[in-house]
Amino acid sequence: MLGGTLNRRFPINKFENRGNFSKGGDRFKKKEDKDGLRVNREIRAQQIRVIDDEGQMLGVMTVPEAIRIAEEKGLDLLEIAPTATPPTCKIMDYGKWKYENKKKQAASRKKQTVIVIKEIQMRPRTDVGDFETKMRHARSFLLEGDKVKINMRFLGRELAHQEFGMELMRKAIAFVEDLALVETTPRFEGKQMYTLLAPDPAKIKEYEKKHPKKAVAPKKDDDEDEQSDDKE
Repeated sequence: MLGGTLNRRFPINKFENRGNFSKGGDRFKKKEDKDGLRVNREIRAQQIRVIDDEGQMLGVMTVPEAIRIAEEKGLDLLEIAPTATPPTCKIMDYGKWKYENKKKQAASRKKQTVIVIKEIQMRPRTDVGDFETKMRHARSFLLEGDKVKINMRFLGRELAHQEFGMELMRKAIAFVEDLALVETTPRFEGKQMYTLLAPDPAKIKEYEKKHPKKAVAPKKDDDEDEQSDDKE
């Protein structure tokens, strides 16, 4: 009875062992590298086309045969074209290849240009002092290579006198015309007017020639000061 009761309360699930086996057998699974390429015994194809480390075609063979050739040279077998028929593999130093590939990716990321858009907020009634302060910031952004978006918001009765906002926007463009080009002409979007300015490399180069950055004079050491005092 006890055995029958246990069987009824704890029925044997025929799928339990299968789940436990999969958990316990994880260490036997071949995992692909995070770059998506299979290496050595991770390669699953029955037949593969093999290229040696010198670029010579060795022909079609099984994976164990190709791995044996690679191991004799102290190298690895990398599946470089898994969708080919049969898949193409190459004998190489996988660690070295991975390191060099990582360096190339890092170098390409450095070459990528990141476009930054700085925004400046204005109103049609922005006073002269505030206007000039904001536009000096805009000039600094352009000299640093960033784009500048000037937003002008209209409230209440200001919408009935949009010409004042347009006039101020023209003044803003004129304030930076020696550094920028107008990428988007002033236009309305709802209750807001905006324009987009981009740095002009030719204008900025000409500006930097006329306004070179002043070099900071090096400070004298205390010893030099003392020596000069002694001479006097």
